[in-house]
Amino acid sequence: MTPALYQRINGSLYHRIFVVGDLHGCLSLLGHELAKIAFDPQRDLLLSVGDLADRGPDSVGCLRLINEPWFSCVRGNHEQMAIDAIHEENVSRWLRNGGDWFYALEDEIQEQAKALILQADKLPHVLELNTREGKRIVIAHADYVSDEYVFGKPLDSYETIWNRDRINSALAGRYGPISGADAFYFGHTPVEPALQFANLFYIDTGAVFGGYLTIRQLQ
Repeated sequence: MTPALYQRINGSLYHRIFVVGDLHGCLSLLGHELAKIAFDPQRDLLLSVGDLADRGPDSVGCLRLINEPWFSCVRGNHEQMAIDAIHEENVSRWLRNGGDWFYALEDEIQEQAKALILQADKLPHVLELNTREGKRIVIAHADYVSDEYVFGKPLDSYETIWNRDRINSALAGRYGPISGADAFYFGHTPVEPALQFANLFYIDTGAVFGGYLTIRQLQ
């Protein structure tokens, strides 16, 4: 088991904080949605549930968000597939899931993209936000694979970016809260519309598949 990496964010350092669903290369759509909420990169923070690249029109542009001071992201399964492929592991799996854009890039841009993918290997699997109002909000890509949240609790990183057991159970009517935090936000599984089960929120509304991009304000 490769343990999940955790990161904490102090919400008092920012004016407003938002979370966005899976981007999958839809950078211009993100810009449009941020304009609608008058997002201020000097004061606000945007959190992401991961899956920045693959399938959409601007994977490189979305990966560049990793270096923006107003942006923080957890690792998605598409980041992990890209990381593995760069290390020449499971290349075919990435290609089957939208990674073909990388191999079509010109050499100079491909080197930039490779550097960004290697940076993504430092992304956390679990992000804890402590808001100015005293709420604890947890973000992971697919699931927090425990019914009790504890910062730093050992978890299998693979399960945090791939597991669909919890949402499948919830869609079948079997669900309950995760204790230890006020709310949990996940992407990974496209839903329409964004769904809430107890204190669990699923916000991947399939932007790259002709759906729309969901952004929720957390602070």
